[in-house]
Amino acid sequence: MAAENKKNQKNKNRTWQMPDTYVIIFFVVLFAALLTYLIPVGQFDTKDITYVYKGVEKSRTVPIPESFRILTDDAGETVKNGIKWFEPGGGVGVVNYTFEGMVSGSKWGSAVGVIAFILVIGGAFGIILKTGAVEAGMLQMIKKTKGAESAIIPILFVLFSIGGAVFGMGEEAIPFAMILVPILIAMGYDAITGIMITYTATQIGFATSWMNPFSVAIAQGVSGVPVMSGAGFRFFMWVFFTALGVVYTWRYAKKIKKNPTLSLSYESDAYYRDDLKSKENIEVKFEFGHKLVLLTVFLGMIWVIYGVMKYEYYLPEIATQFFVMGIVSGIIAIIFKLNDMRVNDIASSFRDGAKDLLGAALVVGMAKGIVLVLGGSDPTTPTVLNTVLHAIGNAIGSLPATISAWFMFVFQSVFNFFVVSGSGQAALTMPLMAPLADLVGVTRQVAVLAFQLGDGFTNLIVPTSGCLMGMLAVARLDWSKWAKFQIKFQGILFILASIFMIGAVMIGFN
Repeated sequence: MAAENKKNQKNKNRTWQMPDTYVIIFFVVLFAALLTYLIPVGQFDTKDITYVYKGVEKSRTVPIPESFRILTDDAGETVKNGIKWFEPGGGVGVVNYTFEGMVSGSKWGSAVGVIAFILVIGGAFGIILKTGAVEAGMLQMIKKTKGAESAIIPILFVLFSIGGAVFGMGEEAIPFAMILVPILIAMGYDAITGIMITYTATQIGFATSWMNPFSVAIAQGVSGVPVMSGAGFRFFMWVFFTALGVVYTWRYAKKIKKNPTLSLSYESDAYYRDDLKSKENIEVKFEFGHKLVLLTVFLGMIWVIYGVMKYEYYLPEIATQFFVMGIVSGIIAIIFKLNDMRVNDIASSFRDGAKDLLGAALVVGMAKGIVLVLGGSDPTTPTVLNTVLHAIGNAIGSLPATISAWFMFVFQSVFNFFVVSGSGQAALTMPLMAPLADLVGVTRQVAVLAFQLGDGFTNLIVPTSGCLMGMLAVARLDWSKWAKFQIKFQGILFILASIFMIGAVMIGFN
C-alpha cells in the first residue's frame, strides 16, 4: 500500500503544470532572439503631426509608411542583426533582457516608470493596510450590506468602465483592487471577481471609449480623423460591452458565491479567507481614527481622479499622490494608536507593501526586454519589429475590404503583446493602417476602431502588460490561472468585436 501511494504521488508530481509567467517570458525572449537571425531589419523615416484635443494642440512623432526600407550592406545584401547571447557595455543581449528591460524607458512609461509606480503604490497601501482601517471598514461594510452584496458588482463595474472610457483608467485601478479584492472574498466571492469589476471593467471602457485621450484621441489625430468623431457609434458599443461585462461577471460571481471551491483562485484566496477567519470571533471596533484613514484614502482618490481629468496626471504624479495618502494615514494611525503603530512601523509596512508587488514589477521589466531583443519600437532604428509591421501592412492591403478591416483588428490584437502602451501602439501602427484603409476601401474611422478594440481587449490577457500583472499580484493570483479563466471571455469579446468591425465596414462608419 505504501509503495502504491508513493507511486501515485510520483505520478501526481509529473502532472503537467502551466509554466510560471517568468518561464513564459523567457521562452518568448528566446523566440524573439531567433527571429533576429531570420528576419532582416527595416526602418522608417518619421514626421511630426499635430491634432487638436479639447481645444489644445498636441503633437506626435509618427513613421512615414512609404519611407520604409530594408537595411542593406555594402554588397547590397539584406542585413539581419542576429542578437548576441551576452552584450557588454550596456547593450542588449539575450541574457541582458531582464536588466535592460527594467531600466528602459522613462518615468512617464514602461518599464522603469511603471516599475517605480507599482512599488510606490504597493508601499503606500502597505502603510494604509497596516493601520487596520481597511479591515475594520470592511467588516463594518459586510455587516451593513448583508443580503445586498450582489448590487455592488454592477454598480462598481459600470463606474470603473466609465473611468476607462473617459480618462483611460488602468494603473489607477490597482489601488482600488487592493481594497476591493479582500472585501469581495470576505463577502463570499473571489479574487477573480475583484479583478473583473476593476481591471476588466476599465479595459472594456478603454477599448470602446468615445473620448479616451490616451488611445482614441491619439489614434484619430495620427490618422487624420477629426478627434472625438464617431462618438455615437462608440458610445453604443460601450453600453453594449459594459452590459456584457456586468452580466458575465454577475453570473460568474453568483456561481462562486454558491460554491467557492469552483473558483480557480480558491487556493490563493485562502490568504484572505484565513486572515478573516482568524478575526471572526474578535470584535473589531470601527473607531474615529479608522474613519479618518478611510476619509484620507477617499479624498486622495478624488484628488487622483481630478488630477488625471483636469491636468492629465500620470505615473509620477499619481504615485506621489498615493505616497502622500500612505504617509498621512500612517501619521493618523500613530496619533490615534491604531494597531499600536509607531514611526518605524510606517517604514516597515511601506517596505512590506512594496515587497508584495515586487514580482509584478519584475515582470514589467522582463516583458519590456522582449521588445528590446527585437530591436526596440523606434521606427527610425533598423529593427525586426519594423519589418514585421510593414510586411503585415502589405499583406492586409491585398485582401477584400471587409476581410482587411477584420485583419487590422486581429493584427492590432497580436501587436499589443509587443507594444502594450495604447498611445505608443497608436503612434506606431496608425500611420500605416490609416493609408492602408484608403487603399482597401474602408474608412480611416474603421482603422481606428480596429486599433482600439484590438489594443483594449487583449490588455486583459497579455502577460506583457505591467498593469495586468500588477493587478494579479495584488490579488495574489498567478497569470496562468487568470488566463485559464479569461480565455473564454476573450473568445466572446473577440467574436463580438469582429461583428462590430464587420458592421462598421457595412455601414461605412465615418
